[in-house]
Amino acid sequence: STCACVEYYGKALESLIKQVKIMSIHGKMKHKRNKIFTEFRKLPGGILVCTDVMARGIDIPEVHWVLQYDPPSSASAFVHRCGRTARIGNVGSALVFLLPMEEAYINFLSINQKCPMQEMKPQTDVLDHLPKVKAMALSDRAVFEKGMKAFVSYIQAYAKHECNLIFRVKDLDFASLAKGFALLKMPKMPELRGKSFPDFTPVTVNTDSISFKDKNREKQRQKQLEQQR
Repeated sequence: STCACVEYYGKALESLIKQVKIMSIHGKMKHKRNKIFTEFRKLPGGILVCTDVMARGIDIPEVHWVLQYDPPSSASAFVHRCGRTARIGNVGSALVFLLPMEEAYINFLSINQKCPMQEMKPQTDVLDHLPKVKAMALSDRAVFEKGMKAFVSYIQAYAKHECNLIFRVKDLDFASLAKGFALLKMPKMPELRGKSFPDFTPVTVNTDSISFKDKNREKQRQKQLEQQR
């Protein structure tokens, strides 16, 4: 749903999936967008992590799966997203992830877009990759900051969903969501003010001590810290 989520999950997937080309694209990239799109189109296979900037008006042949981690903010965008697969008579699959409290969205899409859906049972043999993503954040401040920014942007986008009777930000399990984002600590943001999260355990490490792997960025950060002192 957001550029920050694309950048974070794109980075995470690069580390987790070694045999497949991972590319990321979102609206804030401006000039790089066309280059990435052209490169992806030429690939024999790969994964493109993207926002709704790729939901319509583009054609990539032989897309087998469209995975929608976030339900789109408008019902028409759901159909456009699905339309990136099964082009010109080909077969393809589309999947949207919904929380139990969001299941009314299925009926909404069925009525609003004449789009029947069927449930796909959760996989039982899923590996837990979160410790690896946490380790990435502990070893590189860029990943740590991307995760925090992605989490904040996800909640802000969720709060603006057009179906706010179904997608109620006050009903979100923030602790579970933070675990799913592999966060090291909860960020400070208005939506979380005054709330406690006994189900979320922050890391014992002082996150201010996490350095950037990029030496120039770390040098700049140290300079700013010195000025603050």
